[in-house]
Parts: sequence; structure tokens; C-alpha cells
Amino acid sequence: MPSTAVPKSNNGQNRGIFKNTAGSSTLITVTVLSLAWLAGFASRLFAVIRFESIIHEFDPWFNYRSTAYMVQHGFYNFLNWFDERAWYPLGRIVGGTVYPGLMITSGTIHWILHALNIPIHIRDICVFLAPVFSGLTAIATYLLTSELWSRGAGLFAACFIAIVPGYSSRSVAGSYDNEGIAIFALQFTYYLWLKSVKSGSIFWSICTALSYFYMVSAWGGYVFIINLIPLHVFVLLIMGRFSQRLFVSYSVFYIVGLLLSMQIPFVGFQPIRTSEHMAASGVFALLMAIGALKYLHSLNPKGQWKQLLILGGMLAAAAVFLVVVLLTYMGVIAPWSGRFYSLWDTAYAKIHIPIIASVSEHQPTTWSSFFFDLHVLVCTFPVGLWYCIKNINDERVFVALYALSAVYFAGVMVRLMLTLTPVVCVLSGIAFSILLDLVLKEDDQPVLTVENDESKNLYDKAGKLKKRTHETAPPPDNGLGMNVRSGTLIAFMILLMLFSVHCTWATSNAYSSPSIVLASYGNDGSRKILDDFREAYGWLSQNTAEDARVMSWWDYGYQIAGMGNRTTLVDNNTWNNSHIALVGKAMASNESAAYEIMTMLDVDYVLVIFGGAIGYSGDDINKFIWMVRIAEGEHPKDIHEADYFTERGEYRIDTEASKTMLNCLMYKLSYYRYDSGGSPPGYDRTRGALPGNRGFKLTYLEEAYTTEHWLVRIYRVKKPDEFNRPRLPLAKRTVPTSNIISKKVR
Repeated sequence: MPSTAVPKSNNGQNRGIFKNTAGSSTLITVTVLSLAWLAGFASRLFAVIRFESIIHEFDPWFNYRSTAYMVQHGFYNFLNWFDERAWYPLGRIVGGTVYPGLMITSGTIHWILHALNIPIHIRDICVFLAPVFSGLTAIATYLLTSELWSRGAGLFAACFIAIVPGYSSRSVAGSYDNEGIAIFALQFTYYLWLKSVKSGSIFWSICTALSYFYMVSAWGGYVFIINLIPLHVFVLLIMGRFSQRLFVSYSVFYIVGLLLSMQIPFVGFQPIRTSEHMAASGVFALLMAIGALKYLHSLNPKGQWKQLLILGGMLAAAAVFLVVVLLTYMGVIAPWSGRFYSLWDTAYAKIHIPIIASVSEHQPTTWSSFFFDLHVLVCTFPVGLWYCIKNINDERVFVALYALSAVYFAGVMVRLMLTLTPVVCVLSGIAFSILLDLVLKEDDQPVLTVENDESKNLYDKAGKLKKRTHETAPPPDNGLGMNVRSGTLIAFMILLMLFSVHCTWATSNAYSSPSIVLASYGNDGSRKILDDFREAYGWLSQNTAEDARVMSWWDYGYQIAGMGNRTTLVDNNTWNNSHIALVGKAMASNESAAYEIMTMLDVDYVLVIFGGAIGYSGDDINKFIWMVRIAEGEHPKDIHEADYFTERGEYRIDTEASKTMLNCLMYKLSYYRYDSGGSPPGYDRTRGALPGNRGFKLTYLEEAYTTEHWLVRIYRVKKPDEFNRPRLPLAKRTVPTSNIISKKVR
């Protein structure tokens, strides 16, 4: 295959398909980016169109509740907010345990709109924030790709990331989560970093640090930035690409970024006290050592400094490594946290920290997920990576490291597909730009001229035809024929259309369900809305005491507090494993043992999710084995996972289920009174079996409310005097009137 020449502009930058459109390139760029923003925004509105403007999922409910509190009470009170409705009886200091960037962004937009006399509810801002930021992410991706390759590649990358499912899964309307704004901050920080490396400017380095500060305030994934940038610098040093530009850009970025990141209360002193941040400090120390040696070399250029530079760099790296190991051993530097350590040892969380492994987002990514979230980009982004490596420079070293590290982390944890998607769009944009440039470029045809000097034609043979002036030479053999060009262009357009159709379908059907409002479809195509979650939370808010305490699994803590406005024992923050294990122990114990735990925790109501009536697979029975594992980790003497399996090691709910399983609290609360209706009566549509324990009575709890489709079940915990009270036969419940009517005393 002939080599592909990368077109260059006058200033040395790649211009790609814009090389002959200097006058209209700005108009084309603005138009394409505007259309990409519009397409990205529109494709994320399916949830609002089909259902309503509502907050989705679990974590977004806490983010919305926190934002509403900040708007109502102010930022200072938000930072000092103690939430007594969470983690009863412990509570939670919200300001010091959240990344406030999301709340600050929404609150700032709300303040600006109201200052302009545009009244809008904070909920609507929260619902539409992520779709709006998807357009900003497209622009940031365009800038990053243009800095790496060309403007044409940047436009392709912007269009890809605007609609790709791997990003829209976290940025649809109603998905009010940190990732909705963090991916924009991620891409923009990387763009500014490449600008600073290319220019060596202190201004761009400070801009990089400011963008990094916004990223730190928005998402815990900032650790990816503060490890990838030092890795880039370290690899450049190994490749012998040390320069004054690199020294200035990283030094300024590290110092300013370090100081700014420590201003976030949740981060605090972590940048200098945890292992996740030590790579940045080590590379900074190494860069200082090499810079000092380079300076000494400049004072005496004739000395043999090359060997000293290599030896000094190796000694500096070894010294930094030993110091970090020593400080970690002494406890000055905290070791890797469980979530980060599980990225290197994939079996660590399942064995040692089951609460991390219980989260579906922390599971390894399947091969089908890569194609579903990226479609054709899975096949094209290696092509862009190959071209970047082939035409290597300082900036393309960075994108190569970004791609390789993101591929690894996305394979380990499905949630980190979000960090892979941007670089896939960047490299695929480069690949498609090169392909389109090959197809559309005109062959360079040299022009041959004939001099008019008649003396040179004196000895020409008679009858020989003279070559005409300005006659073109035949095209070279390695050029693309018109048929090949046309076929390639048609295939190119079909591929992009299939990609856009898949992205729209995936966003619409897979990622635009609110999760708190379900929809089912009949045989005739009619749609039925299942609104059991809001029905149950509404019942809690209207029919229970304001200080009532609700026990449920941690998945539903944010929703109970956000919609039901009631106190919960555990929620999605999962900061206290012991407290969660205690709730899991109560769910896994029999009714009497669970009652002791609930009494100790002052529980008033118990909420469980049961999907057996409608075939909802995300209910508590399917999650129950994780409750057992987490409880066993803290209470190994009382809870044993093997007791909840059959003798053959099967997890069942029918007559073959273990006795421990059939008598635990979770089982009874799910199947209580579930023996009427259905075909046959009591049939569990989710598990495809009849419950093994039916017709039982509850002693310590009573059913308070069950939603229309039996999806949410709420039970009231009885007080001790309610079930210890002696029961009288009905005939003896009458009181003699002689004991009531007083007799007249003479």
C-alpha cells in the first residue's frame, strides 16, 4: 500500500480536507459544530419526551437534593450542611463528602438566569444540564483533535462524541450526575495541556491547572488526569524529548494544580498523602533533577554530561521510588484505596470488599459492550492510533498513552467505558479524516512544456508528432481510479449512516429510561406506565411521621430521601461498610433476630423491592446474595453464604431452597401474601418458579403499603407492646355494664 502523505498548511499544522477552503473553513467549522451540538442535545431528550422532565437513577437524586439545598440556603451553608436524614443515627456532613462542581455549575446557571429575569426551576436546570454540556464536550473534543491532527479530524471527532452511546449513556436528560460535566472538563484539560506542551507558555499551563481544578471539583475521575499527564512527561523523558517547554508546562501545572485541588474540602490533603497522587510528585521531582543537570551542562557544554545525566536521572528516579515506599510503609502516605486497587487486581474487590463488587458499574466489561457503546469506532480507532504513532511528536505520544491506558481500564470496569469513549472518538476522527482526504484529493498531475527553440528540432525524424505545449502526463499507476473513489465514498457514507442510526437507537432504547418510571408494552403495541416507585415514595411522605426511619438496601437511600423526604439508615454513598453490613445482616436473618437489629437501629418502616409479579429483574431477591456476602464480611459467626444455597450450590427460591433462605426476613417480606392471582397463583415471573414458603404470617412486622404492581412493599415495624399483648377470645372482649354504671350511694 502506498504511503499516505499528511497534508500540511503554511504554518506547519495539518489542515486535511480544509487545505483548499481557506476562505470558508471558519464557516464550515462553526456550522458543523453547531449541528453536532444540536444533534447531541436532541438525541438526549427521549426520556423527557416519552415520560416527563424528571431526575433519573439513584445518585442524581442526591445531587439534585444537594443543589436545591445550596440554591435555597447558599453555598456557605451548603459546605457546612449536616444531613440528619442520611445514615441514621450517624448522619452525614455533606459539604466535606461531595465534589461540589456539579452543584456549583447548576447553581451558577440558576443565578444568572434569575438575574436576567428568566424564571426557571432548579429541577429543569438539573434535568437539561448534561445535554447542554454534551455540546461543550463536542467543542472541546474538536479543539483537542485539531491540536493533534487537523481541523477536519476535529470535526469528525466532535460529531462522533456528540451522539456516541458510550458518552450519551451518562448524559441524557435527567441524568444529573458528575460525569455529565466531567467529560467536558476532561477533554478541555487535555487540550490545554497539549497547548502548554507545544508552546511552553506559562499562561497555557495556568489555564490547564484551572481546568484541572474544575475537573477536581466535579468528579473523582480527576485521578486519571493527574496520573496520565505525569505518565506523558515520564515517557517523553525516557524518549529523550526533554525540553524547556516541557519543563515549564509541567512545573507550573503541577504546582498550581496541586494548590488548587487541595481547596476542595473532599480532596483536602490527598494530593500529598495518598498513593494515587504520588506519580505526579515523583515525576515532578525527577523533572527538577533532570532540569538541574541540564542547567549544569549548559554551564560547561564540553564536559561529559551525557553519562552523568543518565546516571543522575536513574538515581533520582530510584530515590523518589524508595522515598514513596518508605513513607507508605511508615503510614505517612495512604496506600491504594479499594476501588483503585481493584483496577490492578480484578479479583481483589470480590474477595475482600464485596460492596464494591456488588455494584453493576464495577463489573468487567463484556466484548459486546464495546461494540454496543462504540459501534464502528471500535474498528477505526486503532487506525488513527497507528497514524499518530507513525507521525509521532510530543502531543501524539500523549494520545497514544491515553488510548492504551483507557482501553485497559475500560476492560477492567464497565463504568470506565466513559473515559475510553472520548479518545476513541478522537482517533476515529483522525482515521476518517485521512480516509476522506485520500478519496477526495485530486491527483497532482505534472505539466510538461516544450521550448520554442526551432534549432532543437532540426534533427527530428520526419512525421514525428511534436508534444503539445502544456500537455499533461498520464496519471501514475498508484492513483485511485474514479470507480474506486466512488465506491469508497458510498461505503463511507453508508457506514456513517449506520453509525448514526445505531447511536440514536441505543440512546433511545437503552439509555433513556428514567429507572424510577417503568414502561411495558402489550401485544398490540400499547404502552403501560408502571409508576410504583414514586407511588411508594409519595405514600411515605404523606402517611408516615416526619421523623420516621426507613430501612432498605443502600440502592434506594437517595431516592427515599429525595422523593420520600424520610430518614434512611444507608444510602448510595457507601462510606460505612459496617453499617451497610448490619442492614444486610437484618435482611439475611430470621424475623426475630432481624427485629432485634431493627429495634437497636430505631427502624419504623422496612422497604423492599419485589419484581416477581411483573418480571422486574432488578429486585432485592436478585441482589440478596450480595447482602449476604457483605454481612458475612462483618459478621462471619452469624451469617454464612453457603447456608443460602442448596446442597448442589444453587440459588433458588422454590421448595428446593435452603431452610435458611426460606425463613430469612428478605424472603418473607418479598413473598408475604403473594399467593393470590397469577397463573398459577403465587408464581414468580422473575425467577420462573413458585415460592417454597407460602401462607406464612408475620409476627414482628405488618404490611403497611404495597404498590399497584407489587413492585415496592413497605412494612411497619411493630412496637414491643403490640405483639406481646395477651390476646382474648372474641366472646370475652365485652365489658360488663355493671363495671361502668356507677351506683348511687345513700
